[in-house]
Amino acid sequence: MFDLAVLWEWVMIAARWTHVITAIAWIGSSFYFIALDLGLRKTPSLPPLAHGEEWQVHGGGFYHINKYLVAPDFLPEHLTWFKWEAYATWLTGFALMVLLYYFGADLFLIDPTVMELTVGQAVTLSAGSLAFGWLAYDALCRSAIGRHQTLLMLVLFGLLLAMAWGYAQVFSGRAALLHLGAFTATIMSANVFLTIMPNQRIVVADLKAGRRPDPKYGEIAKQRSLHNNYLTLPVIFLMLSNHYPLVFATEWNWLIASLVFLMGVTIRHWFNSRHARKGKPWWTWAATAAIFLAIVWLSSVPMRADEAAALPPGAARFAAAPGFDEVADIVMGRCSMCHAAEPGWDGLHWPPRNVRLETPDQIAQEARRIYLQAGLTHAMPPGNLSWVEPEERAAIVRWYRAGAG
Repeated sequence: MFDLAVLWEWVMIAARWTHVITAIAWIGSSFYFIALDLGLRKTPSLPPLAHGEEWQVHGGGFYHINKYLVAPDFLPEHLTWFKWEAYATWLTGFALMVLLYYFGADLFLIDPTVMELTVGQAVTLSAGSLAFGWLAYDALCRSAIGRHQTLLMLVLFGLLLAMAWGYAQVFSGRAALLHLGAFTATIMSANVFLTIMPNQRIVVADLKAGRRPDPKYGEIAKQRSLHNNYLTLPVIFLMLSNHYPLVFATEWNWLIASLVFLMGVTIRHWFNSRHARKGKPWWTWAATAAIFLAIVWLSSVPMRADEAAALPPGAARFAAAPGFDEVADIVMGRCSMCHAAEPGWDGLHWPPRNVRLETPDQIAQEARRIYLQAGLTHAMPPGNLSWVEPEERAAIVRWYRAGAG
């Protein structure tokens, strides 16, 4: 019979692996096509209606690419659509969020010291905020503001800043930043699903009917694609943020996340300018470095003391399980020198992954991770530096299974 915790862990591993693979495919194709679009050249030999061309070499062969700003005067037999990378990335990312943050809401989504929520309330706020993000963004793009690219980008940054602050007032620090990434990724995926692809289908339908397609559909799709290009790097950062306490577990996590969006703009501006043959604006790297240093400083600002909070139901069950006192002594003796507010291990300045194991309540809340990393496997402590005995690992396994059972 499978151990439920082990099976659940492998489900999440599979979901995360699939999510990373699909994200690589989407980000790679997105970066490629933006660079291709910006690098197009106008030459006398262009076919009728073509906007530009590009010669490329890869894998031992040469590629000659022509772009039609609106559409060619015929529909090619073989037309490759780029859409499933975006769809699969969002679907696997949402599945991973459900597995980790919805089913594990008591541990990862809800922080009673931030806001006392039921699981149902937290999940409703989470899903509702993603839908709100797309509706608000799409309304802005379709409004008069959408006709002014710079103004639109400034307003969108204000929206992201407000959402970053709002998430930090509702969810745990880890969940707040992850949700800001999901909020942005939902906008990006919906751009493909609800705007770019429908516009392409309209153009294809016009070609089949022998009509001249309206160029506005291509212009709208290009605007949304450019937005996705500038949002990509911040989304990657936010999706990785849950591994780094200096990002999510600080007083100013919402401001750090907001500044990351500015870094995404400065970095992509350099590459986009280079691909468009508009020079190399080196000032963008100085701006990126300045923003990064500001983030480093914000991450080290002392935090207010946490308020005491009752154990969530799941953790309370493990605190009452047989063998908990023995396990608490083992963990505090073997693990708390690193997993402490002020680690005693040389070279550590904060607890790894912000996991603190100095009190029985903290140990009960981390029951599943302790079981998987120090009971069932020997992942912790690294190199068994604190000499955890086999009997102690067995005690951890007995305690966890008693509490889970």
